[in-house]
Amino acid sequence: MSATDDLVNNNAAYAAGFTKGRLPAPPAKGVAVLACMDARLDPARALGLEEGDAHVIRNAGGVVTDDAIRSLVISQRLLGTTEIVLIHHTGCGMTTFKDDAVKDDIEADTGIRPGFALEAFADADADVRQSIARLKASPFLNAGAVRGFVYQVETGLLREVY
Repeated sequence: MSATDDLVNNNAAYAAGFTKGRLPAPPAKGVAVLACMDARLDPARALGLEEGDAHVIRNAGGVVTDDAIRSLVISQRLLGTTEIVLIHHTGCGMTTFKDDAVKDDIEADTGIRPGFALEAFADADADVRQSIARLKASPFLNAGAVRGFVYQVETGLLREVY
């Protein structure tokens, strides 16, 4: 059996005990979370979120990309969120490579160089600050209530970045 088969079986068990009923689409806490996709970080568990509480957007590094902004615009303008929480973490794989080196490898393997930025960074705190600045610079977002954190994979604690 594959890992996906296991996940589908897990979903059947989850659905059998599903009692939440129909939740409204707007998040109950009015917050959107942009976090790294790292498997060691579970934003819902780390923040004590339940289904229906928040929008959780994840990508490699928790980077503020055009697509992340697109999701945040929908979250704010159409579904009423008013706060943004950014979460990077210690030991992030995004600190272990340089964009151009990975793009060179991909081009050597496929003959095509990716047109997108991988957005590697050297320091999680500095990238949280840059991410906050990107959000605040976007004319499409209300980024007045944005806060950034680094999740400590060693302890499970969040450390706010100013």
